[in-house]
Amino acid sequence: MKFGVQVNCYDTTWDDLEASIRAMEAGRWHSLWFADHFLPPGREEHRTAFEGFTLISVVAGMTQRLRLGHLVLGNTYRNPALVAKMAATLDQASRGRFTLALGAAWFKREHEAYGWDFPSMKERQDRFQEACELIRMMFTADGPVDYRGEYYRLDQAPLEPGCYQQPHTPIMVGGTGERRTLRTLAMYGDVFNLDGWARQGMSMEVYRHKTGVLEKHCEDVGRDPAEIRRTLLMPLQITEDEGATERFLKALGPGSMSGPKSYLIDRIGEFRDAGVDEIMFGFIRTGDIEKYQQVEEEIVAAFD
Repeated sequence: MKFGVQVNCYDTTWDDLEASIRAMEAGRWHSLWFADHFLPPGREEHRTAFEGFTLISVVAGMTQRLRLGHLVLGNTYRNPALVAKMAATLDQASRGRFTLALGAAWFKREHEAYGWDFPSMKERQDRFQEACELIRMMFTADGPVDYRGEYYRLDQAPLEPGCYQQPHTPIMVGGTGERRTLRTLAMYGDVFNLDGWARQGMSMEVYRHKTGVLEKHCEDVGRDPAEIRRTLLMPLQITEDEGATERFLKALGPGSMSGPKSYLIDRIGEFRDAGVDEIMFGFIRTGDIEKYQQVEEEIVAAFD
């Protein structure tokens, strides 16, 4: 079992980010992830938000060991061919430590603030499917790529240098929408991620249901589901306070991970036994090195 952290890049400072990054690089952690938003989701807009791709590129130069990625990049913010080029460059520079994680994007106000189009849900899903197809083509092609989609076009576009990792930089398809997103994952993705911030909860029932839907899509498109790595983004609270746990579950849904460390270890073990390869923890305040160390020593070390 591997463990990472979604390091919060909102309402923080570079000093606190740097402290968290260096603590993770020196510890037992396997991976580090950032969100990709230009306004922090929530009621107050005018708050600090570091740009995700620039940030992960800086971190690649600060680290030698940690794997790196986003949870997840919004497709509507960047042209997908540009994303493929950026991803391959970062994969080369990090010596194969980057995972490209992409979602359809959902935050309307963010698009309004920065003057970006915010299409309908259907169009965003259509664009997302095209983007994943285009990026995978660029990652795997032997030469320049032509692409003629409804929204994206390529005319003999090369990807040089290509991916450092072989056969290519892994593609995580973010989201668990059952009709479109999980089908896009079955067609073009390499990594599944169940998002514990999505208020669907983090129960084993939710996980089994979503992976069951994914497996049906894999059967439909002729894909072996064993090729797709399974991961969780898991907000985590270690506490003996039943009231704190009740509030946590109310906010994030049934089965969310709050309670004594023995309970959390048992629950994580169940996900490991069900085929989860990696868990990315959230709800750890950036710069709170004692909290990082607590989770590492009380939870991560239990799975060494």
